[in-house]
Amino acid sequence: MKELLQLNHVNDYANDIGAPVYHPHVNVIHYDEMGPIRHTLNRFGVYGIFMQDNFPDNLSYGVGTYEIADGSLLAYAPGQIGGKPDNGHLEVYHGWVLMFDAEFMRGTEFERNLKHYRYFSYSSNEALILTHDERRTLDSIMEIIRNELSASDRNELAEKIVKDYILLVADYCNKFYQRQFKHSAQTSSDVLSRLDDMLNQYYENDFQERHGVPTVKYCASQLCLSPGYFGDIIRNVTGRSANHYIKSSLMERAKSLLMSGKTVTQVADALGFEYPQHFTRVFKNMTGVLPSAYLKGK
Repeated sequence: MKELLQLNHVNDYANDIGAPVYHPHVNVIHYDEMGPIRHTLNRFGVYGIFMQDNFPDNLSYGVGTYEIADGSLLAYAPGQIGGKPDNGHLEVYHGWVLMFDAEFMRGTEFERNLKHYRYFSYSSNEALILTHDERRTLDSIMEIIRNELSASDRNELAEKIVKDYILLVADYCNKFYQRQFKHSAQTSSDVLSRLDDMLNQYYENDFQERHGVPTVKYCASQLCLSPGYFGDIIRNVTGRSANHYIKSSLMERAKSLLMSGKTVTQVADALGFEYPQHFTRVFKNMTGVLPSAYLKGK
């Protein structure tokens, strides 16, 4: 039993579970044809897209775990860890796996659009949940990619076709992400009120004395969201970045403290800034004036 399977090459996973190998830089695995296989906890050196009807319980992603509904899609990027440690049990899975390396997609639209593919940075409860029609669409594309990879007359044109279909998968995933995000955003206007409540409690409980100024990462974790997804929601609701919104909230608190008679140093300390100069700089950037000038204008 391996504690961690190193997926340095696209076919390392296929070789481990006994799946067919088609290409040195791309592989497609159809779980339905595999029979029972063992779990693996993987360290990814390649891109991996897992579209499955069923996933193992307590699936890991980095230091967290996924709670995944059936019919979901998970995307992994190089440098990430995910899966389930091999415990000796065998399980039958249904669905597809697409793996490809960065070098194969070098210079393509996929590489240029990668920063927009936010689903590659999912955590905990943010797996893509596919509708029946979305699943059928990806099923057909996976089948086409495998057919192209297994064709005997592979050439440069065939390689381009495979790259185009990988880009199509990535773009479809982005479409599904946008659909899921918009649905979540419609019901997540309360995220803003929860954030405001959390920031108030942060200072009421004097957390700034131990943790300093609240960060985007901290706020996202308290709301059980990944930083990227949290940022998307805040930007969608407010039109501003999460970092900008948090700092604006802090500066409103700073104005009240200044008006109450506290010095700049006292306000900086009360908000969790390590240095008064840092607070002054943030205040000037957010309000357009220095704290002292703000007071003079009142």
